[in-house]
Amino acid sequence: MTDEVNQQFPKSYLDINEATKASGFTMASDVLTCSLLRTLAASKPSGKFLELGTGTGLSTAWILDGMDNNSTLISIDNDPVFLEIAEQFLGNDERLNLVTSDGGEWINKNKHQKFNYIFADTWHGKYLLLNETLSMLHKGGLYIIDDMLPQPNWPEGHDQKAIDLVKSLEANENVLLTKQAWATGIIVAVKK
Repeated sequence: MTDEVNQQFPKSYLDINEATKASGFTMASDVLTCSLLRTLAASKPSGKFLELGTGTGLSTAWILDGMDNNSTLISIDNDPVFLEIAEQFLGNDERLNLVTSDGGEWINKNKHQKFNYIFADTWHGKYLLLNETLSMLHKGGLYIIDDMLPQPNWPEGHDQKAIDLVKSLEANENVLLTKQAWATGIIVAVKK
């Protein structure tokens, strides 16, 4: 890999990627999705960001790379083993607050908070508690989900859950959305 290619990735991305492979974590966001997350993060200066589903921190690294110094990111995951990888490589970033918690519990305890950007990459905030999560967005805030195209790791019947989620978003009069048949299938919604 050349230096030019390395410069396209966040500073800690390659190290996190190696640790992710070694850990056996197989649900990481792909590079195309992460690149879009970074670009969209740059559109929210002094923003308040929320990531539901940290995993090992691969997408977290890209979001942080797009954020300015006046922004903050809360990233939540329920698996302390994988979250430890994110802590190891990203924990020194003062803009980041890594939280070990069940997503549903966290949303219910913090639904009064408002965010400019929410990346929902786990069940809670996506397939569960969708309306509660959308209510946490400021007007003009971004709601981003991926893995909306069939994935090889989907359990049987998951395709119907994805179809139902898209229908719910399409029927929601409080958001405008764009469905992209790109990367793993991304939907970006903006709160009206």
